[in-house]
Amino acid sequence: FRQDYFTDENRVLKKDPQQDYHLEYAMENSTHTILAFSRELHTCDTNDKSITESTVRVIWAYHHKDMGEAGQNYHGSNRGTKSLRLLNPEKEEVLSSSLPYFDLTNKDVPVPDKDTTYWCQMFKIPVQHEKHHVTKVEPLIQKGHENLVHHILLYQCSSNLNDSVLDYGHECYHPNMPDSFLTCETVIFAWAIGGEGFTYPPHVGLSIGTAADPQFVLMEVHYDNPSYTEGLIDNSGLRLIYTSVLRKYDAGVIEAGLWVSLFHNIPPGMPEFVSEGHCTLECLEEALGAERPAGIHVFAVLLHAHLAGRAIRMRHFHNGEEQKLLAYDDEFDFNFQEFQYLKEERTILPGDNLITECHYSTVDRIRMTWGGLSTRNEMCLSYLLYYPRINLTRCASIPDIMEQLQFIGVKEIYRPVRQTWPFIIKSPKQYKNLSFMDAMNKFKWSRSEGLSYNELVLKLPVNVRCSKTDNAEWSIQGMTALPPEIERPYKTEPVICSSSSCLHCSLFLTLFVVHVTASTIGNIGPFV
Repeated sequence: FRQDYFTDENRVLKKDPQQDYHLEYAMENSTHTILAFSRELHTCDTNDKSITESTVRVIWAYHHKDMGEAGQNYHGSNRGTKSLRLLNPEKEEVLSSSLPYFDLTNKDVPVPDKDTTYWCQMFKIPVQHEKHHVTKVEPLIQKGHENLVHHILLYQCSSNLNDSVLDYGHECYHPNMPDSFLTCETVIFAWAIGGEGFTYPPHVGLSIGTAADPQFVLMEVHYDNPSYTEGLIDNSGLRLIYTSVLRKYDAGVIEAGLWVSLFHNIPPGMPEFVSEGHCTLECLEEALGAERPAGIHVFAVLLHAHLAGRAIRMRHFHNGEEQKLLAYDDEFDFNFQEFQYLKEERTILPGDNLITECHYSTVDRIRMTWGGLSTRNEMCLSYLLYYPRINLTRCASIPDIMEQLQFIGVKEIYRPVRQTWPFIIKSPKQYKNLSFMDAMNKFKWSRSEGLSYNELVLKLPVNVRCSKTDNAEWSIQGMTALPPEIERPYKTEPVICSSSSCLHCSLFLTLFVVHVTASTIGNIGPFV
């Protein structure tokens, strides 16, 4: 029974009248059975999912007995699921096992028994006085903490610091955190849950060891503890593998999308709501024009959102004309976020602009969802890995808030002497003395109101964020810009069914199913 089956909403397996999966070979030893099979990417069979560059949730199950006349046997606990990008495998590069490395790991961090904790620890890069290139970064997640550690960001800090900042870690974004943490604004690497190690292309590396490179770095670890488990101690971090054999280019990272703030918000009960973060033409024009008129080359992208996220697309425009998507994930999985290698490097030029388009679902929520740090809050970010490195670290936007207030009927606001933000609403009466958040939650949201609000926020003027290293800013920072007039949302390209005349559509995908069992090859059930 090596056949193509599908399942319905009642989880009943049915034989597919269109057989699209083909067994390539099978083999086994005393402990493992291996099946290799293939399928067209786009079969145009209504019972099959098209295989794209988006996340695919692979479900597997097996039973130690053959499938009989009565149908499949219940698999019991012999089942599992894993999110993968089948068309985005890690770029394997032969790295010498003797290459040096250093670890940046937390030391016995007590994770509080609360929903969300951001922990910051300062480190000094051990490689000094001579240029080297980091060629690979690997996550070092403490065993058993795979779901606790949600993401890790590595920031470059001011070079004017001294070793006294290395003495201790502290909760990030806390009123009492050390002032030295505030000098760490430039993201140099990002890892998120489900991701594996990242290998730089052979012509690019993360530069360390020179005066222009990071000497002190801040590692920010996001702990997600929704069950409020007590007594957790964590020692997770990153491993950086480096070489003295220099690559041609230094890598840089640009954080693009929506600046994380309450200005980004999503009404409750919405099956779909779209937010946009703008890396504006004005910011790229100024930064690239001054530093790299010939453009920069993007080779990988990490798309980032939280629990309400359903799809993310990175749109690219050149002189107002839309290009092919820079990156996308139409099946976004909160528990699987990693850098996507681009099939072809993309050049970003002066005159370009980028839009991070995020799709959310809040059908199961009864209150507003706010932009923020918790996984129950939301983000809409893209991290672009590129070369050659320029002095641009953040290219983002914040939507205007006044028209958001006007939408729910707010007429007057004031800022108390002791409190500058959030402001307090003065009128109308139903919102009097309420904060922005309270008023938005009090408003009676319906789906039609939510749709109207969505149309409004996508057209609002945006405040431009355009940052350099060491907390410096390009002159465009803080300016107001209008979002471009574009087709919204992005219209996906129509799927072309596979045929002998379509070379690119007739590519085969090969998967290996490996599991420990003493059964024979004939005991494997249908492909699903």
